[in-house]
Amino acid sequence: MAIKVLHHGLATTVQDLGRPGYFHLGIPVGGAMDRYAMRAANLLVGNDEGAAGLEAVFIGPKLEFTKDALVAVTGAEMPAKVDGVAQPGWTAFKVKAGQTLTFDYLKSGARICIAVSGGIDVPEALGSRSTYPIGALGGYKGRAIAAGDELPVGTVSFATEGRTVNEDLRRKPAMLAELRVLPGLYWHRVTEESQQNFFADEWKVANEADRMGYRFKGGRKLDFVEREQPFGAGSDPSNIVDSCYPYGSIQVPGGTEPIILHRDAVSGGGYFMVGTVISADMDLIGQLQPHTPTRFVKVTMDEALKARAEGQALLTSLRTAVA
Repeated sequence: MAIKVLHHGLATTVQDLGRPGYFHLGIPVGGAMDRYAMRAANLLVGNDEGAAGLEAVFIGPKLEFTKDALVAVTGAEMPAKVDGVAQPGWTAFKVKAGQTLTFDYLKSGARICIAVSGGIDVPEALGSRSTYPIGALGGYKGRAIAAGDELPVGTVSFATEGRTVNEDLRRKPAMLAELRVLPGLYWHRVTEESQQNFFADEWKVANEADRMGYRFKGGRKLDFVEREQPFGAGSDPSNIVDSCYPYGSIQVPGGTEPIILHRDAVSGGGYFMVGTVISADMDLIGQLQPHTPTRFVKVTMDEALKARAEGQALLTSLRTAVA
């Protein structure tokens, strides 16, 4: 079976849960920006959670199916349609051979995850089918899909139409996003007043928000503690001797606009990091639209671990409910 791409939508790529284990070589973890939503979509259509699906941003693709299949769309609210007939979100629905899947306008969130029974069966690259466009790695020919492409689909032994995720298990972005942050190794580089301002101020998602990172604007500029420029570091106070960048770390070049490094970000460089967004909140970032008001919330390691455990409990509940 193949899916014919009639229109690519916007930045629609093949994604799964990523390719961990190569960060030390400069290859990012990649994978779906909203991993919870991708897991849910796959479970709904009978796939393994790590199967490859499609991730689309702001505008969905137009796809023609050559064989019957089950489809589920999760993540952002962007209603799916089969030959113009609206389908429920977070629910498995059937698409018959010859029918076309399209999408209505985006209503909330930023990214949808589209799972097809059997999964998108492109070749694996370093153990993953995820697309890393900058490195032309994985996915469909190492790039976003385009009109005229034919996406191969695997087979699935069990799938049931109508399976759905209850509302209480659907994670949706709030009008005011709160991102929990663990201060980092370079926290001491900014003044105490700036430390307080960073968490007190309301920021907004900038237009520069993609798979590499999300930039934020609107808060007060960070002031740095005076220092002697280290050998090997740039002259700007925000420069450091090149260091590794943890996934989710927050750079603030020049002390002005925080940038959260996401799935396809580089693994190291010469900007200091004010802290790191905890793993439990990284999926949320992928659903933030430009101009979304955002606050950073300071947490401890114990609070971060508790949030991770709560996220795992939610995932367990999802698996039980869908099964």
